[in-house]
Amino acid sequence: MRYSIRGPRRGPALMATAVALVTVAACSNGSPSAPPAVPPPTGSSPSGPVTSTAAPPPSPTPTPTPSPTKSYPLSAAPQVVPAVRDHTAARGPGWKPGPGTGVVVAAKDERALADEARLVAGELGVPYRGTAAARPGDVSLALGGQGAPESYRLAVQGGGVRITGPDQAGVFYGTRTLKQSVRSTGAVPEGVVTDAPAKPQRGLMVDIARKHFTAGWIEARLREMADLKLNQLGLHFSDDQGFRIASDSHPEVVSAQHLTKAEVRRIVALAASLHITVVPEIDSPGHLGAVIAAHPDLQLVSATGRTPRGAVDISKPAAAKIVDELLREYAGLFPGGHWHLGADEYVALMSRNPEATYPQLARAATAEYGASGRVQDLATGWLNDRAAVVRPTGKALRAWNDGFFTGGVVSADRDIQVAYWTGKEIGARTPASYLSAGRKLINYNDEYLYYVLGQPNQFTYPTGRRIYQEWTPLVVRGTAPVPARYDPQILGGMFAVWCDLAGAQTQAQVADGIRMPLTATAQKLWDARKPTLSWAEFRSLAGRVR
Repeated sequence: MRYSIRGPRRGPALMATAVALVTVAACSNGSPSAPPAVPPPTGSSPSGPVTSTAAPPPSPTPTPTPSPTKSYPLSAAPQVVPAVRDHTAARGPGWKPGPGTGVVVAAKDERALADEARLVAGELGVPYRGTAAARPGDVSLALGGQGAPESYRLAVQGGGVRITGPDQAGVFYGTRTLKQSVRSTGAVPEGVVTDAPAKPQRGLMVDIARKHFTAGWIEARLREMADLKLNQLGLHFSDDQGFRIASDSHPEVVSAQHLTKAEVRRIVALAASLHITVVPEIDSPGHLGAVIAAHPDLQLVSATGRTPRGAVDISKPAAAKIVDELLREYAGLFPGGHWHLGADEYVALMSRNPEATYPQLARAATAEYGASGRVQDLATGWLNDRAAVVRPTGKALRAWNDGFFTGGVVSADRDIQVAYWTGKEIGARTPASYLSAGRKLINYNDEYLYYVLGQPNQFTYPTGRRIYQEWTPLVVRGTAPVPARYDPQILGGMFAVWCDLAGAQTQAQVADGIRMPLTATAQKLWDARKPTLSWAEFRSLAGRVR
């Protein structure tokens, strides 16, 4: 603000103006204290001229005034996706990369964290200096702390950044927050972030069986997922329309367009470097059309001669043999800790009377399980047998919810997690029926989380807005949540891309179409509470950080 003096001022008026200017200057430099009083000059007083001719007393030696310090407002949380769960505000300039900035790691953690450090250094455009001592303005990474898996602490203090976590994944997620904050605002605010995911399983599933996706496309999705702190990529690579990964044991079942094993190893290695587990799925005993095309003798045939697409005859030992050989082959290709066994939509169990429609299955069921054995018991036995093949690898197992049945002679093994996607099948069971039985569940809710190419069967492309505003991991089926007491049993969720009408969209269109729905899903799996940002604000922020 400018102060102008219009014309001559003398005596008290001139002094008042001087005092006012000193006061403004003191306030504008951020000093919290008022300026010292200014004594009136010789020959004047607050009430008028002084007529005494006595000499004025000597001026006291002025007391030095401390230089004012800059005052900062309390910081706000970093602007990132997903939002951090806790931020302790502080006063300070925050942090942004500068000419002298580097990334360093604790000496004891160099082997564990060097890759994370090099990645974030490259993203920030600063050098990685290894185990050198941190300098002002540096980013330092270290393992430590007692938090939950994948948690981290990001402290911005004294001009530098320190990221710690109890495991590599947590430290990595701290670097994602750092990177996104710099992208969104150019800096990271002063203070301390304490962050951890609400759910341990957070992912994207892609049906690469019905539609071929290139290795490059899949790798691009992995990089997007990592920035969103998602940690699982499901690959449904076997179905009726195609079998999309090269096979040594059964090359005859593989589609012309497929991923080579070298490409799969590259995908798995990139995923691991980004703390993402690849979860493979060979669906059976339904959705095996690609296998049946090469082995038509395995086709399930009804009493009337009908041949339902994709269903193998599980009464034939040869059907189990080929599936088990494939499971053993791919178990080594995918070293991660999870495996999807499929088990959905076996056509024999979608008929009103499976025993009458498929008498050979009924005979096999009674032979295996006694007079009370039914086709559902034979299917459950099939699921358990496939689980027994994969279980020695130490992988956690899951199967689609319509592969679990009640009231039979045999039940699905207790360690098989429920991948709940729908309640539209014959004899549909509510999510609570699985949860009340003690099952652990992964949420694939087809009302919110299913992106089905071509939108067949009344599926519509999901919107990020709807997921962001309405869905939480407790909303497992339809739009109603299950009781909150089941929350610990819901391990997380997966956004699923299904390619029923493969030609309906290109790879690029799929990537663009799932962008905001996947972003919203990531937010709700990291923190299921009501978001603080409006949808418009969230969408704008997502555009800045990705």
